[in-house]
Amino acid sequence: MTNRKRHTVTAAPEVDWNARADAFDDEPDHGLRDPGVRAAWAARLRAWLPGHPAEVLDLGCGTGSLSLLAAEQRHRVTGVDRSPAMAGRARAKLAGRDAEILCGDAASPPVGDRRFDVVLVRHVLWTLPDPARVLRHWRGLLRPAGRFVLTEGVWGTVTPVGIPAERLTALLRPLAADVRVERLSGDPQLWGKTVTDERYTVVATV
Repeated sequence: MTNRKRHTVTAAPEVDWNARADAFDDEPDHGLRDPGVRAAWAARLRAWLPGHPAEVLDLGCGTGSLSLLAAEQRHRVTGVDRSPAMAGRARAKLAGRDAEILCGDAASPPVGDRRFDVVLVRHVLWTLPDPARVLRHWRGLLRPAGRFVLTEGVWGTVTPVGIPAERLTALLRPLAADVRVERLSGDPQLWGKTVTDERYTVVATV
């Protein structure tokens, strides 16, 4: 695949996430049911999030698997998902934890004037029609010295979808003082299988 082809991605397809909620956790990196996959994500999250209890906003939280890991690491989590079915599963998963799950749009989460130490997003930004605008809005939800933790990628070969790391870092540089990329494709433990496409996390401190 040429470099130009790799960085030409199509728009995200429309998905009925309510209909997919029942089977969503069947994917190893969604449900984190396998102890090895769960441990791998927990270790990465521990490295990306602050070492002290922090306010974490998990946008497009799905069934709440990452929210649960963050809560287990003593962070106060607010999860947001536009799918009532996904949000309901997340609430059940985080019952009894220091967490709140809201039903709403990740691009403009219903959090009022609250501010957070971390905006945590996995495989959501690429689905939104104007990532630059969304990132600016999310930047306004961060406290001073807060951070973005954004896991994204590019999937497929014939008609790839996603957002390349190069593009995402370019969008973040005007908004953040420090931007670093951690490549994830080479760690099959995270995905429950070997992957060859582009997967990464950007940690950007404002």
